[in-house]
Amino acid sequence: MVYISLFSALMMIGANITSFVPFMVIGGVPITLQAFFAVLAGSFLGSRLGAISMAVYAFIGLAGAPVFARFYGGIGQLLSPTFGFIIAFIFTAYITGKIIEKNNKLYSYVIAALLGTAFSYLFGTNWMYAAYKLWAAAPDAFSYKVAWMWMAVPFPKDILLAILAGVFAHRMQGIVKKSS
Repeated sequence: MVYISLFSALMMIGANITSFVPFMVIGGVPITLQAFFAVLAGSFLGSRLGAISMAVYAFIGLAGAPVFARFYGGIGQLLSPTFGFIIAFIFTAYITGKIIEKNNKLYSYVIAALLGTAFSYLFGTNWMYAAYKLWAAAPDAFSYKVAWMWMAVPFPKDILLAILAGVFAHRMQGIVKKSS
């Protein structure tokens, strides 16, 4: 329970890092550490507990606590174009953890982190596109290509952080196992 709470809290901090470091908003897109902590949760806690920690984060935000990016929260966030990423983080942690449970070598951690991040982008960006087309007010000239172009801003950062999360989690697992 402590680790689940810890990773839920880290996700809350990572979602709002732009509030503390304002230059991390580029073109109106907040550059958060959410994908990093979702991958790290799955890598460190495993598929089930990692997914639970991200679900706890999502439910706390939906209950009204201002824990989503830009200190948003509440049930109304279900209609937000970026809410797909919140859902994706649950599966990101699960996918990452599941891959590592099958093989705990360093390369597996890195591959799992990259695949988890890729899933997050695929699910979240497709949700965002659908939301803008179906219920949110899409900006002028909005298209599927534009949705993916918006995601090009944080993508290099998330790739780098996924690799770092994989390496860090692998290293931490070795330390935790030695101290147990």
